[in-house]
This record gives sequence, C-alpha cells and structure tokens, in this order.
Amino acid sequence: MAAYLCPPAVIHGEHAVRTSQIVAEVRDRHPHAAWAPRIDGIAASTGIETRGWMLPLEAAVAPGNGGGLPAVGAGPAQEALTHAGFAQQDVERVIAVLEAIPGPQTVQERTAPAWEAVQSYGERAARGALQIAGLEAADVDCLITSHSTTPALPGLDVSLANKLPLRSDTMLLPATQWACVAGTRSLALAADLVAADPDRVVLVVIAEALSTTYQPADDTLESLIVRLLFADTAVAAVVTGRPRRESVLRLDSAWHHTLPGTQDLHRLETRADGTHFVMDRRGPRAVQETVTAMWEWLRVRYQDDPISWHPDVLLAHPGGTRVLEYMEQTMPDSWPSGLLDHSRESYTSGNRGGAAVFDILRRAHDAGQKPGSRAVLYAAAPGLTATALEGEWL
Repeated sequence: MAAYLCPPAVIHGEHAVRTSQIVAEVRDRHPHAAWAPRIDGIAASTGIETRGWMLPLEAAVAPGNGGGLPAVGAGPAQEALTHAGFAQQDVERVIAVLEAIPGPQTVQERTAPAWEAVQSYGERAARGALQIAGLEAADVDCLITSHSTTPALPGLDVSLANKLPLRSDTMLLPATQWACVAGTRSLALAADLVAADPDRVVLVVIAEALSTTYQPADDTLESLIVRLLFADTAVAAVVTGRPRRESVLRLDSAWHHTLPGTQDLHRLETRADGTHFVMDRRGPRAVQETVTAMWEWLRVRYQDDPISWHPDVLLAHPGGTRVLEYMEQTMPDSWPSGLLDHSRESYTSGNRGGAAVFDILRRAHDAGQKPGSRAVLYAAAPGLTATALEGEWL
C-alpha cells in the first residue's frame, strides 16, 4: 500500500472565541436551563479555553434580517386578526410589533457566509500544501475534498478546481459526508489511488466551519457541549506514490470499521434556522468499541512481533477527552506513555472534526519525529464509522 505523505498545511480560524465569551452568551440567553447552575464546571471540563472560528461569535448569535412574521407573512396575519374582531388600528399596531421582533437567521443567512469562508480557507490550505510539497497546481492528478457543515453543489472540489486552478483532466472526488473521519479516510483513499498509479499526485483538502452548528436558541445540555467544543480549520496535504524529498510519512496499511445500528447517535440536522449537530450520550461508548476493534487489527497485523512492536506516536481524533482516556487505559501496558500527547494538545483549542488528524500530524511533525518511528492515525465519525492507518516516519 506504500503511499507517501508530505507535511500538511493547517489554517486555523482567525477569530479567537474564548470559552468565557460562550459561557456569558449562553448564560444570558438561557438563565433558567436545568444545567445553568453547572455551566462553569461543564465548560471547564472540556479543557478548551479558546478556539478559532472562520467567522466571529457575533455572526453566530446575530438575529436574522427578517422580522417576526416570516412563516405566515403580514398579509395573512392581518386577515386573521381582522376576522378575529380586531379594529384596523389595533391590527396595524400588532403587525408592527410582530414585524419588529427579530427572527432567527435562516439557513441561507447562516450558511452562505460560512460557505464563502470554507472556500477561502480551503484555497489557502491547498496552496500551502502544494508549496510545502514543492509542487504546482498543474501537477495535481486528483483532488479529494471534504466539508460536512456547509453543504453546497457544486462543492469545494469544483470551487478549488477553478480557484487554484487545476488541470481540466484532474479527477475530483468530493466526500462531504465523511465529517470527523475525513482526515484518515481521505488518506486511505489517496493511498489506494497512488497504489494503482505510483506516478499520481493526490491533493487532499478538508475545510470545516463547524461553528455553523452553534445554535443560540437550543437549550439542551448536548447543544451547550456542541457550542463549547467545535473549532474551524482548513487543512491540506499532498500524497504521492513515490517518495519525494518533502515526504515525511509512509502509509503502509489502512483499516475501516462501521458499527451497525449506530447511525442516530451523532448526526447533523438541517432545520429552519440552520444546521444542528445532535449528540447522544451513548456516543462515546460506541466510539470506544471502534477503538477496541482497532487494537485487535493492530494485534493481528503484528502478531509475529507482539512484544517489541508498538507505535511511537498515536494521532487520534476520537471526538472527545473521554475516548482519549479510554485509549490510554486499554492500550497494551508495554506501550510507552505519551503516545497521545499531540492529540491532547490539538484538542485544547477545539474539536476540528475532519481536519483534526491533519492538525495533530502537523504538531507531531513540528515537534520532530525520528526516522523509523511508527505512527498510527485514527478517527471516528458519525455513523458510527472509523478509519485508521499505520505507517513509518521518514
């Protein structure tokens, strides 16, 4: 399967949003929520103090441009009030008051600016990855893209094909619904593509504006956690079938795993006011099952060397600290400590979804890895589905 990965380009959201700002906004909006007395402890438990967004917090909490009568309109409301016996003067006063009430943002108002940001950040990441790899846009034979929270058709693949621009015969492979598993699964697909043609150059670009799931009106505990977790990031990297001077990691094998009957645990829902990320408290336990399955895959893969083999770095995006702790508790006792240090460091500035593994990989690269070090990359996503890769640092 040998595929060669150049260092990724990582573009963080330029608007720093502090946890204290989110807590203040939520507390003012939902002072009587059941979890309100515990909000400070809940926020502290995430371990995240600041995250970067592509758009400022003010954009997420701003009211929509429409008034308080978007559903029925002023005309039908006037007619209903008149039929109910209201005098014309009173009808006009009521309509004026209702129209002055700010309504929530529509899907278009919420998504359109985020989609523009995803394209801009994605282009910056793509150009950065090509520069790191010492390549030009004309060298790209295949482009793999993912962006799950800003649905668009055509998507990021076609946008980048025009912006960079790419050759007209470049293969475009959009994967919008990969979500959190986009980092590992895109690399697994890229490895298959270069295995079929070692001269092929694959560019992977993942741009996620996860802040579009920040929904001010939601008052559930799960919605509070979503507000606190997500960050916006664009990442990109080049994968080739032959080693380059810039290559830093050889990918040797890939593993995929899907848990049946878990598709409702985590999901995106599109409602009148935009995209909502719905979490189920059973999710972390299901993700832990994929971790256990991954350990078994590695055990079987290295069953001829069970004592001495171990990864030197584990680049994992399991979605939360609980699963990171589970990974540490269930990995073999003989493995060295600190394998998840870069994963934990990345998480302290937010959950980056599909962009997370590339961000973690970049941190590991910048920290310095010895040639020959073994690396395992892992991610789990709504579905529940997981993909892992195993390889060697160059």
